[in-house]
Amino acid sequence: MTLYDWPRAAAFGRVIPKTKIYEHAGTNTGLKELFVREVDQIVWSHKLAPETVNLTATKQVAEIQVFRITARTATLDRDVLRAIDKAIPFPLIFELAHGGRVRLAAAYKRPSEADSARWVVGDHFHGDWLPEDSPRTPLPVALNMGALYERLLAGQTARLIPGMGEAPQTPFAPAEAERPVSLEERIAQAEAIQHQVREVERIKARLAREKQFNKRVAINAELRAAKEKLERLTAGNRSAAATK
Repeated sequence: MTLYDWPRAAAFGRVIPKTKIYEHAGTNTGLKELFVREVDQIVWSHKLAPETVNLTATKQVAEIQVFRITARTATLDRDVLRAIDKAIPFPLIFELAHGGRVRLAAAYKRPSEADSARWVVGDHFHGDWLPEDSPRTPLPVALNMGALYERLLAGQTARLIPGMGEAPQTPFAPAEAERPVSLEERIAQAEAIQHQVREVERIKARLAREKQFNKRVAINAELRAAKEKLERLTAGNRSAAATK
C-alpha cells in the first residue's frame, strides 16, 4: 500500500488539541473516553491546496488536509475518525502511526447537496500497516484538486476492489467497459465490500461463542451465504482486472 511523500511546501505541522475536536464534533462522554484511550496526539501535518501543490481547486475539493494520528492502540474505533472528519470542513487523509508502523485511512467526504455547509462522510478505508521508514512515493499526477482527491481515495479502496489501483477509472464488468466509472460508484462498491467483510466477521464471532450443535449448523449455513455474497461482490472486478 502506498505511502505518499507529502510536498514540503504543504507542511503544516500544527498539533490539534482533542478538546477542539470535541467542540466542533459535538462528542459525548463515551466518545471522549475513546479519544483518551486510543489517541495519543493529532497533528495537522500537511495542507494540500492550490498554493502548496500547484493544482486548481474544484467546487467540491478546495483543499485536502492530512492529519497524522499517533495512536495508543493498533486499531482505532470508527467513531474516532468520523468525529475528526465531522469537525474539519475539508476532505481528510489520515496517517495512523502506532508501534513503529504507519498506514493511511480516508473516507469519501463531500458537501451535502441539501446544505453546502454540511459534509457527508462515508465509510473509512484503511491501508495496510507498513514500517515507519518505508519508501514514500510522490503524489499521483492529477489535473486539479478534485482529481488528486480521487486518486488518493482510489489508492485506499484498491485493497478492497481487485484491479482498482490508482487509474482514473476502473472497469466493473465487461458490459460497462466502455463508460467511465464515477468515484461515487467505486466508493459504493468498496463500501459494500467492506460492509460484507464486517458481516462475515460478525457471524464468525457468533459461531465461536455458540456451543449448541444445532445452532452451530445454522450459523455455519449463514456464514457460507455471507462468504458467497462477499465473493460475488469482488468476483466481477477480479475477472475484469485479469483481462486488462
